[in-house]
Amino acid sequence: MKKIVLFSFALISFVLQVHAQDDAIQRFFSKYMDDDRFSRVYISPKMMQMAGGFLKSAASENEQETKELGTLISKVRGVRILSSDEVDGKEFYQEAMSTLSKNKYEELMDVQDKGSSLKFMVREEGGLVKELLMITGDQKDFTLLSMLGSFTYAELNILAENTDIPGMEEYGKGSKGNK
Repeated sequence: MKKIVLFSFALISFVLQVHAQDDAIQRFFSKYMDDDRFSRVYISPKMMQMAGGFLKSAASENEQETKELGTLISKVRGVRILSSDEVDGKEFYQEAMSTLSKNKYEELMDVQDKGSSLKFMVREEGGLVKELLMITGDQKDFTLLSMLGSFTYAELNILAENTDIPGMEEYGKGSKGNK
């Protein structure tokens, strides 16, 4: 009986810890949602499906690549962006980084240059990227971008090369892992 109670407690603790981490980015967004210094953008999963569907239906049979890109775009479950050019971006960069669990997110790219920081991280499940996260900050600017979906690294590379989804240009400039 004692083992069952201990196992149950351990399982509940693990589930609560995972749930809290998944909500860390959402809590960060929510914390600054009503702060007028920040611009907030949310692109819903439905909007991404509509964009992907438009590309697929607009393509002729000879444009297989366009159809495939439409299918890929419709895999994006949402994009959230929080940015400001009125804050000390380094301070917000540090705050955002402190909310993340390093064992939940894997670092793809880290650029430190003349007082500015840029970091790309991914959260993987079952060998697929479930979230691409970009955090950047300097003395006057801060941006946090979270793109949710279910992608391979090759698909992320295709998105970076062929779309104007926010953050993908910066991602495309970095190393594109082929995991």
